[in-house]
Parts: sequence; C-alpha cells; structure tokens
Amino acid sequence: MVSIKISAAGKPVSLARGLPYAVDLPGKQAEDATIGDVKVALAAKYPKFYPSRQKITLKDDKKLLPDETTLANAGLVDGGEVSVKDLGPQVSWRTVFVVEYVGPLIIHPLVYHLPNIFYGGQIQHSLLQKYIYSFVLLHFIKRELETLFVHRFSHGTMPFRNIFKNSAHYHLLSGILLAYAIYSPTYAATSPYIQGTYREEPKFLQMGAAIWLFAELSNLTTHITLRNLRPVGTRERKIPYGYGFSFVSCPNYLFEFIGWLVVAVMTGSYAVWIFLAVSTYYMYMWALKKHRTYKREFGDKYPRGRKAMFPLLL
Repeated sequence: MVSIKISAAGKPVSLARGLPYAVDLPGKQAEDATIGDVKVALAAKYPKFYPSRQKITLKDDKKLLPDETTLANAGLVDGGEVSVKDLGPQVSWRTVFVVEYVGPLIIHPLVYHLPNIFYGGQIQHSLLQKYIYSFVLLHFIKRELETLFVHRFSHGTMPFRNIFKNSAHYHLLSGILLAYAIYSPTYAATSPYIQGTYREEPKFLQMGAAIWLFAELSNLTTHITLRNLRPVGTRERKIPYGYGFSFVSCPNYLFEFIGWLVVAVMTGSYAVWIFLAVSTYYMYMWALKKHRTYKREFGDKYPRGRKAMFPLLL
C-alpha cells in the first residue's frame, strides 16, 4: 500500500475542507499507482469534488500531472505530498460539441422557413438558397453524428463556463450571421443578384455541390483515421498516415476550409467570407499547435515534408 498526502494549492478548496488529507491506495505501490488513482481516492472522501474538477500538481509546482502518470514517474514515494486545485464545474467535451452544433441546426430552419418574421414578407427561395440550406443542414448533422459516434477525445471535460464561449462562434457566426444573410431577399429567386447570373445556372450549382461533397466526405475520412489511431479509453497518440495526411498534419481542417470556401464562392456573401476568415484563422492556429506537438513528440520519426494545414504553404 502507498499513501499520499494531499493539500490545497493556494486558497482552501470549498468542496474538500478537510485538506490536507492522506489518501491510502491499498494494493498499490508507487510504481503502479497513478495520479488518476489519487483523484479517485480523494473523490471517495469528498464526492462533490469529482476527479475531473481536480488539478493535481507536485507541491509548490503549477504543472499539471496527467492522470496516467505513475507516482514513481512523478518523483513521489510513500508518504509523498501533492497539491490539488479546484477547476470548477466541468462538462464533457462531447456535450460541448453537441451544444455547439445544434445552434445552426435550429437557427437556419427558423430563418429559412419563417421569412415573414425575419424579413417582413414571403420569399421565393432561389435554387442557390436551397443548395446552401441543404449544405448547412447536412454539414452540422454530420458534425453531430461524428461527435456521438466517431470522435474520441483526449480530454474528458472542460470548464462549464467555456460552453458559452465555444458555442458563440457557431450560434452567432455560422448560425445567425450566415442564415440572415443567405436567406435574405438579396439571394431570392426574383433578385437581380440572382436572375440572369451564373448563380442560377444548374451546372455551376452542381459543380459547387460536387466539390462541397468531396470536402465533406474527405473530412469524415480523416476523422475516422484519427479515431482508429486511439484505442478506446486511452490518450495514446500515434503518427497519422493515409488519405490527406501525406501533405498536412490536419487535413480535417483543410477539407473543412474547402467546404466553406465553396459556400463563399457560390454566394459571394460578405457574411460567409467573414465566417470563413474567422474559422480559418482558428483552424490554422489549432493545426499549428497540433503540428508542433506531433514534431515534439515524435521528433525525427515525423514526416519532414508535412505542413500544418495548407500543403506546400503553411
């Protein structure tokens, strides 16, 4: 058996007022007991202070110790001491994703089917509007299904307050901003912006739809590849290979960019271009971070020719 003393990091933890407290891990030694075991033992004493709220660090250190780290690897022995911080209420990443993507799935149908409320009159929707409406719904339905059945998350939870910040991008930009602009009279069948232009040509719309479908299916393929790299219940990271990964570390973001670029070109809407610019910036930042993580973890084993998100460029 190994015993570890836990004290509060900084101010007292309201959910664990009995700290410092020594947790015992029966049947464990420092070589096989993990930080996750310490969290579970602490939660057994203070049930409201559940493991995902706990940030465990070495005493007088601020660096988080991952759950899978053994006590021995953390430099702890029997009777050693760690500190714990309350991260606040947590929510699962899966829940956050579901809430994010459900916004556009509600907002777009409301604006599309209730023009009297949003524009003060009926609208004869153009073929372009019908195409884009289908694109948006299919895209976010796909996102929801991937969240439920494809994605495996390396982190189980995030602070509950983040659900509002994360959802704002989807609810406000890809939801309200896009819907109000795209389904407006400007893009209606009777609008001079549409009549007599390439935006009502079936071949142009069909070509756009083909490229969009290619991007969506390619994005799904890369998500499945990433899922298959990580065994269930682990945070194991491997070098991804296969479709799209020969050129960039994050082809899922590249294909996402292509899909929304199609919508921007087809509509010419300032709202879509704004959304595309903001989304691309964030996706590139995420891709660059993951690209650097891959290179740091795998060193010379990681393919040198790969870029973060855009082949041959960035």
